[in-house]
Amino acid sequence: MIVRIMGEGQQKLADSHFAELNALDDELLAEMESGDEEGFRRTLGALLDAVRRLGEPLPDDALEPSELILPSPDATLDEVREMLSGDGLIPG
Repeated sequence: MIVRIMGEGQQKLADSHFAELNALDDELLAEMESGDEEGFRRTLGALLDAVRRLGEPLPDDALEPSELILPSPDATLDEVREMLSGDGLIPG
């Protein structure tokens, strides 16, 4: 799966990593619902770090369609709320 982090580029991730990413996404969703800004910042950072750590960066000139788009590290709680589906940032 190809994942884009807004403002950074794309990463290719194996499907086997999505259990870890979904756990972080669930935590992020709970923090957003409770308005926990500090927890939101921490978990968003952890989610993006996990994508960077587990993924393989695609070249900047690659034109692969992104199957998942994640917010930039400096996105606000309100900006991320607008990106959410019912499942969070990561479907499933």
